[in-house]
Amino acid sequence: MEDIFKIGGEQLSSRLFLGSASYPSLSELRKSIEAAQPGLITVSLRRESSAGKGQEFWDIIKGFDIPVLPNTAGCYNAREAITTAEMAREIFETNRIKLEVIGDDYTLQPDPYGLLEATEELLNKGFEVYPYMTDDLVLAQRLVDLGCDILMPWGAPIGSGRGLNNIYALKQLRARFPDKTLVIDAGLGVPSHAAQAMELGYDAVLLNTAVAKAGDPPLMAGGFAKGVEAGRAAYLSGAIARQEHATPSTPLLDKPFWHQAQK
Repeated sequence: MEDIFKIGGEQLSSRLFLGSASYPSLSELRKSIEAAQPGLITVSLRRESSAGKGQEFWDIIKGFDIPVLPNTAGCYNAREAITTAEMAREIFETNRIKLEVIGDDYTLQPDPYGLLEATEELLNKGFEVYPYMTDDLVLAQRLVDLGCDILMPWGAPIGSGRGLNNIYALKQLRARFPDKTLVIDAGLGVPSHAAQAMELGYDAVLLNTAVAKAGDPPLMAGGFAKGVEAGRAAYLSGAIARQEHATPSTPLLDKPFWHQAQK
């Protein structure tokens, strides 16, 4: 079955989006990207610039023929996020932006009010907004009403590795917005979490810490790529319904011949 993935009018080669922060070395970053072959690479303009990684970091990112998704990580109000997005568009020459407006230092939960404010202005400025949000259905509806075609609910708080905390809410989002692109962003820890998200019918997953902080980042990156593929295949193929009882996989047409009475 041909499974073409388009987002924002652009066809991507993978449904795994990979972050580029917090790797133990630039070599591990390069190897992880090679292993994952992600559809998008996310880059934080504020954090990477302030980290002093220099030209080598940017050369690695630009050296891959993979679209870049700049983000506004580290922004705590709408004005900061809007300014950062405008700078990112100028540097990376792309209208796409992963919009983060953080409202809480402890959970790194998005500020819904700041997110809505920044989203509205950036959409009016011609940006393709990828809003990082909670799994709140009302917030999702407000974002869609503003004109968002992409929603990025968290699975769990950033960097927590907890997986999908609220399966019910995520299922509700998928059911309510069947024609929108939904991407699980943040909180995944192992490839099975990514597979589970894809099995729910989500279009892609975005992760960073689970790979960057793994004992072997490239190996984990490859594992996540396989998890995404497996979960997508399960969703497309139509998984069997759960049963409360056993169902034999091999029908019994008759008793085995050696049980028949001897003549």
